[in-house]
Amino acid sequence: MASTGDAAPTFTATVGTSDHEPFDLGDHIGDGPVVLAFFPGAFTPPCTNEMVAFQERVGEFEDAGGTLLGVSADSPFSQGAFREEHGIEFDLVSDTAGDAIRAYGLEMDIADLGLYGIANRAVFVIDDDGEIVYDWVADDPTNEPDYDVVLDAVESA
Repeated sequence: MASTGDAAPTFTATVGTSDHEPFDLGDHIGDGPVVLAFFPGAFTPPCTNEMVAFQERVGEFEDAGGTLLGVSADSPFSQGAFREEHGIEFDLVSDTAGDAIRAYGLEMDIADLGLYGIANRAVFVIDDDGEIVYDWVADDPTNEPDYDVVLDAVESA
């Protein structure tokens, strides 16, 4: 599993919109701290709470020079609808192939719900050198991160 002090695994995917814009994490490294907020699935209550909480603080993260990115295995269409419904202004990255989820060691299954290969809830802050300077991985995917601690990590990066 990726953790603090490691070089952040880079990956390519698609931005969660109907336009299927390409995404490359490497394009964001060096432009200020990057926050990767992995979440299990759009439209679920804990994931909605988390992404809305980040949206409510997006200005603070931007003021600190940070870029917020949500990452899940949801389709770009689902993420686009999720963004629209909840007014999420930052990019959600559609990792349907699971490359990022596996690279960060977050793949999990919730067999009771028929979900396989989804992301556990986790947050990573990556500095300009591509190093992970903060990591948090949920013991239980219904838990949310401490948003103030994540913001502190961005401000310190």
